[in-house]
Amino acid sequence: MLLGATLALVSCAGQAPQFANGTGMPTSLTPGSVSPTSNFGKSSGNVLLLVPLSGPLAPVGQVLVNAAKLVFPPGSSPALDIRDTGGTPAGAVSAAKAGLAAGDGIILGPLTAGETEAVAPIARQAGVNVLAFTNDSAVEAPGVWALGITPAQQVERVVQVAADSGHTQLAGLVPDTDFGRSLVQAMQKEAAVLGEPSPQVAYYGQDFSSINVAVRSLSDWDQRGAELVAETKAAQDEDTEAGLEKARELRSQQVAPPNFNALFIGATDANTLAEIANFLPYYDVSPPQVQMMGPTLWSNLATAMATQPALVGAIYAAPDPADAATFQAKYSASYGSAPPGIADIAFDAAALARLAASSGGYTTHVLTAPSGFTGTDGLMVLRPDGSVKRGLAVFSVATGQPGIVSPAPTKLGKP
Repeated sequence: MLLGATLALVSCAGQAPQFANGTGMPTSLTPGSVSPTSNFGKSSGNVLLLVPLSGPLAPVGQVLVNAAKLVFPPGSSPALDIRDTGGTPAGAVSAAKAGLAAGDGIILGPLTAGETEAVAPIARQAGVNVLAFTNDSAVEAPGVWALGITPAQQVERVVQVAADSGHTQLAGLVPDTDFGRSLVQAMQKEAAVLGEPSPQVAYYGQDFSSINVAVRSLSDWDQRGAELVAETKAAQDEDTEAGLEKARELRSQQVAPPNFNALFIGATDANTLAEIANFLPYYDVSPPQVQMMGPTLWSNLATAMATQPALVGAIYAAPDPADAATFQAKYSASYGSAPPGIADIAFDAAALARLAASSGGYTTHVLTAPSGFTGTDGLMVLRPDGSVKRGLAVFSVATGQPGIVSPAPTKLGKP
């Protein structure tokens, strides 16, 4: 079945999503490829935007509104129905009920996982699909898609690239947070895909000592090198010619490598990364023997990371900035400042909703076109079960600017 309506976005500023096969049409659907819920969702109505315009998250909410308005300027049809959630689940429920009562046909947002979980059953009962802004994949369900770049998407992409170069034995050094635990779950899944044992993991707290303990434990330094270091120090402390000669001989001995060759580091701030970068070589965990990997937020830290020798060559998955250049220029021209990263997600969600409105409606059938959509954050494929596949590029930390070591794919899965 082919959708006959035109898929071009009319009067939409910026780089809008389009069906990714380049024909302006979704790929044909073979029998069995349409899920039982493929007709779920409204075929018409305005677009309900749920964002926090009051409370501590109000500045983020305004950014989301700004991005969506580039797709839905005043007078557009369908129209954008903006409602304040206050950044709370209760506020999101109230705003969603009001918008659905007004006849809105699709929900963009809300921002957080808690708000999304609260809104999901209401949207389901009303027969309305939800394009949420959270990156918490726990909210994913038929009719609810998390459009933020999830930990699983980040881990899967870099692990694939590391495995292509023979680095398949995974380990994780992650913060003791929900984000860290999500990264570990994704690593465990990827290890299983590679046929490798479950990755070794060390969690660290916020203090210097905790990071030291975590790196030392993960590296198994007490078994690999502590005895050699102690013997070297003892020989040197003898302060004799024989002792100094023995110390020189001991220093020339190689410490056994760690029993992993790919390490995912979950740190997302410069200070923690700098501390980790000091500990890794101290415990003899270094490239090129060990491929360092990290989350998408490293795209904001890559220049600072390049000053740390232990992190040069580390890889991370993120959207290709070239894909968002047109949108970012339009946002800056319209609002006088560069858009924060979250704006990309709001713009893509809004553009996808408007595209769907002109292509048969906001139904699961339209939103889950097998070839996906290309937007400011690259290729995105929504699946009927609520999961989202993304085509992220992989970057390598290098002196100066990071370089792309694996370009963003132009298609995902089987042709």
